[in-house]
Amino acid sequence: MPTRATEQPTSVNEVHLLGRLAGQPVRRELPSGDVMVSFRLVVPRPQSARSARSAGRGGGAGSSRSPTVDTIDCVTFRRDIQRRVERMPDGVRIEVRGALRRRFWRAGGGAVSRSEVEVVQVRRAPGSG
Repeated sequence: MPTRATEQPTSVNEVHLLGRLAGQPVRRELPSGDVMVSFRLVVPRPQSARSARSAGRGGGAGSSRSPTVDTIDCVTFRRDIQRRVERMPDGVRIEVRGALRRRFWRAGGGAVSRSEVEVVQVRRAPGSG
């Protein structure tokens, strides 16, 4: 029988990203009274992922149809992280850690949802100045 130290987790929801801050963070107060700061992170795709995707469509590794970056929506409800990210300049390289979340709310008479990374740690990436 496996011990607790050797058991494998049954599920994991951890996100670790390294990319550039795109634009200025946006602060919003939600109907619940909670304050949320949202921002976007631009993360380059690894060359190997672009090559495999292009090859599957019949294009070469240098296919211009293949996206080279992903833009990831990030949010935080933690005040310390909100202050830190709001002071960061546009374009700075940052590292974020968190979990993928799907939020639901009502807008325009219907339900709306969005997947985003709920950030619990943020810092300037090493070597970003």
